[in-house]
Amino acid sequence: MTIYSINHYHKDSLIDDKKTFRENYTLFQNSVESELRTIIGNNPLGLYDMLRYHLGWQDAAGKSVKSSHGKLIRPVLCLLCHQSVGGRVVEAVPAAASLELLHNFSLIHDDIQDNSDSRRQRATVWKIWGQPQAINAGDAMFATSYLALLRLHDNTISDKKIVRSFKLLSEVCLNLCEGQYMDMAFEDSSSVSIENYLNMIMKKTAALLATSTALGACLGTENEEVVNQFFEFGRDLGMAFQIADDVLGIWGIEEKTGKPTLSDIVQKKKTLPVVYSLTASTGKDRQRLEQFYSQEHTEEQDMVKIVEIINRMGARAYSQQLEQQYYEQALSRLETISIKETDRSLLVNMVRFLMKRDY
Repeated sequence: MTIYSINHYHKDSLIDDKKTFRENYTLFQNSVESELRTIIGNNPLGLYDMLRYHLGWQDAAGKSVKSSHGKLIRPVLCLLCHQSVGGRVVEAVPAAASLELLHNFSLIHDDIQDNSDSRRQRATVWKIWGQPQAINAGDAMFATSYLALLRLHDNTISDKKIVRSFKLLSEVCLNLCEGQYMDMAFEDSSSVSIENYLNMIMKKTAALLATSTALGACLGTENEEVVNQFFEFGRDLGMAFQIADDVLGIWGIEEKTGKPTLSDIVQKKKTLPVVYSLTASTGKDRQRLEQFYSQEHTEEQDMVKIVEIINRMGARAYSQQLEQQYYEQALSRLETISIKETDRSLLVNMVRFLMKRDY
């Protein structure tokens, strides 16, 4: 397979299509947000206050707030892929919303499991309402994501394709659970290999992005080969996306990422730069890393020393190189799919947008 870099696509064409991409992205975001608000509704039960709070629509007291609807990456990818195979975007909006609800269910539970106090520069659901109610809120978000898929029937999507959608969603849910199990198990292990780590993120971040691209395609075409090609494209993009997140988790700027400086180090997450450093280090460096990731309490000066070791090992350069490989592989897969060049260009711009992000 030929590997294409971003530069393979004519620069002028990308610039010309940038405005079209932004317009499509904004339109898709607004459509998905409208669908999400309809699905969640205005139920006064406090359970739904937690869902609306987590989605950024209101504060902890239940008062509506003016907020950004976020990047909505997975829903937008779904709609772009649906459009590229000849589907009408409006038909697939419930599926796009379903993906966002599923993603947010996992975030609510992840925050509990990771003991995270904040998300998007606000207190997490469990921090305000307690862990038992937050678990309940996550479960409600999960159930709602499946109910959202049933709204496809109102858009004349066939029952066969709706059943196919349920299968895709169920498979990715199981993958998310497997990946989360592995992620948490790694916390107590001192021998996590790079292969182990890549397998874990393939089940988490990559699986959900792959499902987003495949779901959009399967609702617009009967061609299973094309659906599989979109799945592989999304999977490689998801791998690159998570590795980029790993880099930002250590070297990102707090004002842009919305996460505290060195957040992944503070939480002792074994992300790719850490796993690579543990694999590449020897002697005192290796001993210090293992000690840091095995002890319960750490001081700020300890974290500074850990970052020094990770920097010395060249972990940032290694991670960014691997990220670039996955991005280029995603572009290569995209090049092989038989779609219109205008639609391909929109997807290339989406890849470019994700590649350049610093948050």
